[in-house]
Amino acid sequence: MDSDEMKPNLSLGYKLHLMQQGGGRDDRAEDGSLHSALSNDGAAADSFQVSPMHLNTSCDNFPAMSMGELRSQGMLQLMTQGGGGGDTAMHGAGQDGNESRHSAGGAEARVSSGAFAAVGNLQRVKRRGSPLQPRHRTVPFRASPVASHASPCDAQPPILYQGGPGQGSQLLSQSTSHGAFQPVVPTEHPQKSIPRAPPNSSLNPGSSWSLNEEAFQYHHDRGGTRRPSVHEWGNKPLAQSDPDLWELMEREKLRQWKGIELVASENFTSLAVIEALGSHLTNKYSEGLPGNRYYKGNQYIDQIESLCQSRALAAFHLDAEKWGVNVQSYSCSSANFSVYTALLQPQDRIMGLDVLSGGHVSHGYHTHSGKKISAASIYFQSLPFKVHPETGLIDYEKLEETVLLFRPKILICGGSSYPREWDYGRFRQIANKVNAILMCDMAHISGLVAAEECDSPFDYCDVVTSTTHKSLRGPRGGMIFYRKGLKPHKRTVDDVHNFEKDINFAVHPTLQGGPHNNHVAALATALKQAASPEYKEYMKQVKKNAQALANGLKRRGCKLVTDGTDNHLILWDLRPFGVTGNLFEEVCEACHITVNKSAVYGDSSAWQPGGIRLGTPAMTSRGCIETDFDTIASFLHKAVQITLVVQKGTAKLQREFIKGLQNNSEIVELRFKVDNFASALEMPGFKISAAMKS
Repeated sequence: MDSDEMKPNLSLGYKLHLMQQGGGRDDRAEDGSLHSALSNDGAAADSFQVSPMHLNTSCDNFPAMSMGELRSQGMLQLMTQGGGGGDTAMHGAGQDGNESRHSAGGAEARVSSGAFAAVGNLQRVKRRGSPLQPRHRTVPFRASPVASHASPCDAQPPILYQGGPGQGSQLLSQSTSHGAFQPVVPTEHPQKSIPRAPPNSSLNPGSSWSLNEEAFQYHHDRGGTRRPSVHEWGNKPLAQSDPDLWELMEREKLRQWKGIELVASENFTSLAVIEALGSHLTNKYSEGLPGNRYYKGNQYIDQIESLCQSRALAAFHLDAEKWGVNVQSYSCSSANFSVYTALLQPQDRIMGLDVLSGGHVSHGYHTHSGKKISAASIYFQSLPFKVHPETGLIDYEKLEETVLLFRPKILICGGSSYPREWDYGRFRQIANKVNAILMCDMAHISGLVAAEECDSPFDYCDVVTSTTHKSLRGPRGGMIFYRKGLKPHKRTVDDVHNFEKDINFAVHPTLQGGPHNNHVAALATALKQAASPEYKEYMKQVKKNAQALANGLKRRGCKLVTDGTDNHLILWDLRPFGVTGNLFEEVCEACHITVNKSAVYGDSSAWQPGGIRLGTPAMTSRGCIETDFDTIASFLHKAVQITLVVQKGTAKLQREFIKGLQNNSEIVELRFKVDNFASALEMPGFKISAAMKS
């Protein structure tokens, strides 16, 4: 039978023919595995394409079989082996769990079941003959004696190979949907992780080997206009592509280095976190959860997010059987609203600490005039509880009375300006009286919780949310922890926590799109740091520094809300000086000290409050210790004195007050001291160039 007569019945799924070099004998390895190869020693040998329509061999002794029958007997894999000999190996894996041998015409092939053997374990095949000259002889491979069935030849996708002088034939790509073939990409290929076919060239001018014209054109254009055009927009550093933006970012870097950062909700993160945030992970869309994404191509993103989740549980000392975590929230505010959306119906009731008492706006807030500020108050009914008007501490008796009257579905503990410990056990008792879900927003103290330097809300709460960038010292984002399994002291199937499904669904698709994978990766490395002994020492120093700052201010005649602190922040009552927080922060800003105004109990406005909130995590990250914070306390006390002087010479309007700060000699003097103090400290996350220092 000549090749033209056999073409209609040929398909790679029906008959497998391997081109071999010259010589007149059967080639097989010592282990019985059938080998065939093409020598690549010829200068013209670049690449070729195996197509079942164009195999120029006879098959008188080769029985045909359908693709389904071939798959039922075993799956074939074509793999390649590098080296000077240029060998192409063929293996079949049977599904019956046994090793089978088939022989015909003096040739023998062994089909090994279970998995495909590594090509590197195969023996090389010695051959004779000149390069690139096909033999016209039969290479039989008999899987089983089954009947012949015709099938269109073009149903089998082509297999692409690449060869070069002194190299082995290399499988570049196999278009298949059933997973039997795996692409092998040569390491010397310019685009290492992308299987692409190089330009095909004919092995024999008279042969009928087909060309992949599209691949041929692509590779010939690769060195032309494509690469320069991609480099032009895609590979320039920011300083070249957008010098205006780069200059502004450099100025911000300089501001951070030369200033004293005392905002309690800010911190300086690590270089590792910054690298993850600015990584290629931002390129990938990953809507859904690990193992259940809307888009494909997320196998590594799944591993990153799963790693982040496991590290989150480990950092806070949680049992994965009892707690789960969602790490996709864009912020703690969005995490809080996701919890409300998941566990409440519209207009259900929530209760948290009043903003003017140190609570957070995301727990519900509306003004005295009735204007609803946060979405929590717009879509749900919110009623706050307050601190005691004389002590500044939470009044738990009043809290219980208000809860029994209002009967919220969710009771929230945690705030943004509360310097003392939270009695989570008491909150739990109160919540149980109205069958409320107990939620904690530990955004400010999450680092202390992870380091076990404060009481843990996980001992009593049902749901715990947190930011990731404050005391935790990670990227900007949020997390939601939720209980799993049986409720405490319950034994029936109905008494289980069912938060996981509802919370995950609320995060996506209800409120968010795909997660920011660069943030998730950055959070993963921050959580690794948070579980280290070094981080625990850092949080201990944060508390020591807060005590030193509080004592330094008190020695200088300053009044602190609750007369001190148990955590990382201090609430400074400026009202005895006759100064408002919004004016004082302007003076500090002019002196390169960053603070933020904050309401204290008895205030009626959050925009012109009577207090300042101070935090120690950021400057502790720069290496400050207790003596440094006593120096900082002296700077702050001087700033109060400057505020009083400027306030006397100007109107109390903030705009007029700011004009009075210009060219103030005392401000210039204090700023000089602050710059010298801050620029002598270490700066995590980035380096300051000599040009910037000058």
